[in-house]
Amino acid sequence: MTFSLAHSLEFLERTPLLLHHLLDGLSEEWTHTNEGPDTWSAYDVVGHLIHGEKTDWIPRMEIILAQKPNSEFEPFDRFAQFNASKGKTLAQLLAEFKALRTHNLAQLRSKNLREKDFALLGKHPALGPASLAQLIATWVVHDLNHLSQISRIMAKQYTKEVGPWYAYLGILQPK
Repeated sequence: MTFSLAHSLEFLERTPLLLHHLLDGLSEEWTHTNEGPDTWSAYDVVGHLIHGEKTDWIPRMEIILAQKPNSEFEPFDRFAQFNASKGKTLAQLLAEFKALRTHNLAQLRSKNLREKDFALLGKHPALGPASLAQLIATWVVHDLNHLSQISRIMAKQYTKEVGPWYAYLGILQPK
């Protein structure tokens, strides 16, 4: 599929609803269990998505659109959610994510971007030049990546319980 803002928006606006339906009201055994040391739970992933809404997508879009010399993106703290989420319930995190995403998509829509804007470049501190189209496409795939991660984390809770069907369940297989 070729990049399209309309296609990106139709997915990005669904992620909060998908997460709410998937996670809200589940026991902590489902939402707070991870895959082992140095891995994340579904709760941690939602916190990570919130941090991205606050510090990544829209701030980087603004840097690209400003087109100032040496406009490098701020490095992204992939672990900020561990402190930021402390003391919050999953329901609170899901509501916060929904509110932030709604606000960010309204900001994105308000820019009335034209085709030429999607070719504008910013600079990632580790990866180098990146276009606005690539940033927005990455936002979509980032959501999909973490939805897949949440599904895998949760599926692995029943690894032993599936018995002989383990052989047919690719989500449980090591990569």
